[in-house]
Amino acid sequence: MPAKVLVVDDEAAIRRLLRNTLVRADYAVVEADSAKDALHRAASERPSAILLDLGLPDRDGLSIIPLLRRQGDAVIIVVSARDAVDEKVTALDLGADDFVSKPFDTEELLARLRVALRHHGSSATPEKMVTRGDLSIDIDRRIVRRAGEEVHLTRKEHDVLAVLARHIGRIVTHERVLATCWGGEEEPRIEYLRIIIRNLRQKLEAPEPVGSVIANELGVGYRLRADA
Repeated sequence: MPAKVLVVDDEAAIRRLLRNTLVRADYAVVEADSAKDALHRAASERPSAILLDLGLPDRDGLSIIPLLRRQGDAVIIVVSARDAVDEKVTALDLGADDFVSKPFDTEELLARLRVALRHHGSSATPEKMVTRGDLSIDIDRRIVRRAGEEVHLTRKEHDVLAVLARHIGRIVTHERVLATCWGGEEEPRIEYLRIIIRNLRQKLEAPEPVGSVIANELGVGYRLRADA
């Protein structure tokens, strides 16, 4: 059975574009043009994923993310023209798995959807070993290897990489990484995180281009790329 995707957007042209794109990629598609309809469809259709616009006519799309999350465990990808950093952070903190800005490239959107579905449920059953290309991350044993050679990481570098690895392919906000890795041991600062990410890139990416392993979502957070 093909995975079912709920498309929530009040613009008929966008729904049509997404429907055609998804059908060509062998997904089953259901549609909603309002927040009320989206909640009804999500409950009755039980989709595997939801593509959610924020500018809905009856209610702000942000407000229904927690409601959709409580209704089921579908992947939620926000697809919206509202691309301000605070909007993205809020959507992710409320429970969205990813955020794609309009106008969007349909192939990139499909790739984001495939990654999210592939790793769906990893939060319920955390992965202990993550592999991408020649990079392997043993989260529990805190062992990282590249091309078979062990990479020495500091304690904090391991902590940050583990958070990204548990959510591979998805954005993890700065706030979430700081809260998870620093907690109450000291006052977390974004500058600390930037230094850790820089060190990780030097150890994991060279001689590849910067961002080939750890992508920066400007002002929002970081993503461990699932594609090698």
